[in-house]
Amino acid sequence: MAKGFWNRSRKKKGAREVAQPGYVSRSQSQMIWRAFRRHRLGNIGMVIIAIFALLAIFADFFAPYPYAQQFRQYPFAPPSSLHFRSEEGTTVRPFIYATQRTVDPETYAPKFTENRSVKYYIRFFVRGADYKVLGLFKSNIHLLGAQATDGTQAPLFLFGSDTFGRDVFSRTIHGSRVSLAVGPLVVLIAFPIAIFLGGVSGYYGGGVDMILQRIGEVFMAIPGFPILLAAGAALAGLGLSPVAVFLGIIIALALISWAGTARVIRGQILAIREMDFVNAARAAGASDVRVILRHIIPNVTSFLVVSATLTIPGMMLTEAGLSFLGYGIREPMTSWGQLLNGASNIAGIETHPWQLIPGGFIVISVLAFNFMGDALRDAVDPFSIT
Repeated sequence: MAKGFWNRSRKKKGAREVAQPGYVSRSQSQMIWRAFRRHRLGNIGMVIIAIFALLAIFADFFAPYPYAQQFRQYPFAPPSSLHFRSEEGTTVRPFIYATQRTVDPETYAPKFTENRSVKYYIRFFVRGADYKVLGLFKSNIHLLGAQATDGTQAPLFLFGSDTFGRDVFSRTIHGSRVSLAVGPLVVLIAFPIAIFLGGVSGYYGGGVDMILQRIGEVFMAIPGFPILLAAGAALAGLGLSPVAVFLGIIIALALISWAGTARVIRGQILAIREMDFVNAARAAGASDVRVILRHIIPNVTSFLVVSATLTIPGMMLTEAGLSFLGYGIREPMTSWGQLLNGASNIAGIETHPWQLIPGGFIVISVLAFNFMGDALRDAVDPFSIT
């Protein structure tokens, strides 16, 4: 039920102003947005998600290098050391020194030493590898780069490099496209199935309800993660392209996740179908399809929005787990979970701890989605909207 609030409006009558009370009504969406704005953690989560989405959309611009570009002379290079003072002690713009890989003669361990003969300053909007903005416009401008005064460039590894000398920062930015896309794509596939089957089951009941619920229980009884591991191994074994494997994983995630949502929708529709406005629509001659689409589904939209924001982080974690184990996203594609695959042993973590950095992005994004989901859940609660 829409609510409003009393405010004092003034209306001129000649030279005088007469205060008159006015009733301002708000739609349901306006009340939800008003309640959502009061949730501080929810707002923070929304801002973080917006930043990550922006990085994913324009990853080619924000990343200094393409995700597959290799610097073979810099395998497992540590993060570049930023310097803010020259040898004379004066403060200058940030710069780095080019590094050189050598081998310790005693331990035979590789190490990187700085060549302090040339300063490579951190510059914005530098030219690099070609790419297409949104797949439409060709460009070679990148946000960051390390460039000397004579125009030469040095590799800039903000998060270090991996075993092939690829920039972990660039791969993390590019990996956000896959990691952030998994959840929404699963929702786009699973939720229509859940809405249709749950809606039909709850609206018609009887034998239709029994059959659809038994089918849903079969899918809910499937052990999700082992099946996903088997599906990932099978897709990779077929020799499919990385994009095809990615789409296969999306479909597998959707098939094992729709049943729980369908059961909740069915329960809500069982209650809504007996309400007066639904009976009035039937009495007016509305068809079953119109009653479901026009009168029932809009009343479960709030639940679907909240459920989507809480489902997305779960799908992100599932994809990260699959890719970490080597059964999800594979080379040359990259995701945050796939990047963590390089830190799958203690020795690698001890010698190259920067490979754990992509895990921080997973934690932050999952928390942001959960914060936003909690805020939406509170906002759509009819007893909390004011």
